[in-house]
Amino acid sequence: MAAAAAELCSVSVAACLLLACGYVGSLYVWRSPLPRDHPTVIKRRFTSVLIVSALSPLGLWIWREYTGNKTGPSLLSLMGFRLEGALAAASLPLLLTMVLFFGPLIQLCMDLPWGFVDGVKVLIDVRFWVQCVTDMRWLRNQVVAPLTEELVFRACMLPMLVPCTGLNRAIFTCPLFFGVAHFHHVIELLKFRQGTVSVFF
Repeated sequence: MAAAAAELCSVSVAACLLLACGYVGSLYVWRSPLPRDHPTVIKRRFTSVLIVSALSPLGLWIWREYTGNKTGPSLLSLMGFRLEGALAAASLPLLLTMVLFFGPLIQLCMDLPWGFVDGVKVLIDVRFWVQCVTDMRWLRNQVVAPLTEELVFRACMLPMLVPCTGLNRAIFTCPLFFGVAHFHHVIELLKFRQGTVSVFF
């Protein structure tokens, strides 16, 4: 029994590492001397990350077949996509995020050179949103990166870790893969001489 649990854990951790390495590795498939904020680099990385994100559920399915862990009626429900409890699943994290960021949002509003009403006018202005949607960096930071990261690092990794570590430990273990996957930013900053090693540690 202990040997089977150890094998499940090693397979789960290896699969999570493979997903994390695949996600980060896809960013560097296209060799380029250009910085990460260049539109050409962003477009290429969009392509790579979207392909890896589309293949990640396949990785979860392979893990599920290999381990024989048939929890949930379907792969989508295993990943957390289901109608049951959808309202709570959508509203409670939003409420929690609003509470956690209430202080910084109030501070931002107080620090703005224009008033609250003027800020709201900017937010409902169509030109503001057109400018955002046409900016590749905004799309990367606000749309593509969060969606693909949630799919790979939460929807695909958590189901692999829960049978191994349990739900509570998996909640704290999964962000470790996410954090390690972001270490490539340090290497990129050093590559373009935007910082030193001592700054990061």
